[in-house]
Amino acid sequence: MGRHFEVRAAAMAASAKAKSAIYMRASKEIYAAAKSGEPDPNSNLALRSAIEKYRKSCPKDVIERAIEKAKGGDAVAYIPGRYEFMGPAGSYIIVDTLTDNVNRALVSVRTIVTRKGGKMASVSYNFEQLGVLNFSGVAEADVEEALIMGDVDVREVTESDGSIQALVAPSDLEKAKTCLKDLNVTDYDRAEIVMWPNDWIEVDDDALAQLKGMLEQLDECEDVQSVYTNVDNL
Repeated sequence: MGRHFEVRAAAMAASAKAKSAIYMRASKEIYAAAKSGEPDPNSNLALRSAIEKYRKSCPKDVIERAIEKAKGGDAVAYIPGRYEFMGPAGSYIIVDTLTDNVNRALVSVRTIVTRKGGKMASVSYNFEQLGVLNFSGVAEADVEEALIMGDVDVREVTESDGSIQALVAPSDLEKAKTCLKDLNVTDYDRAEIVMWPNDWIEVDDDALAQLKGMLEQLDECEDVQSVYTNVDNL
């Protein structure tokens, strides 16, 4: 996967268990976003962003059920959490959770990571919050020009095998999408705010195997929403 993708979902999407985990993440995040304001994506930016995040990985009915649930009288309190670890071969790992049981989330995440050679440690200093957009069909130079002319705080625009990746300040993610409409970019492989490493590393085969096993288990954990790492050769 490397730096072009957040470490989750893609490698595991073929299994029913992994799909169930993705649907659960989507339902919780969309429900929480809908509860944070109006349950209407036209007036609720957080909800619109959550829907866009999961639009390609979840069936439409999963998204619609989560919004309908938020409109009801029952209120489930999902609490966000963040856990930081030093992983195999000096890698850094950040795990974000969204849960109705904080103790369960902590125990589950810590158990998975420590059994695969990790330990809790402060590593967030090596990451920066950024907006990331992945899409195709446009020239890199045109993208950079459109974002700069639109007064978007652009950190980096790169192209690989016809796919464009733009990194922007998190507060400018929606502004960037508005600018890119002028280039007829409306379909994104990814458009969300993430934790982006300041420095990337590569690890040896043994550490890589440990890390992959850890990430697969985290991917299936019901309380885990997102996992970030600075390992580039996944």
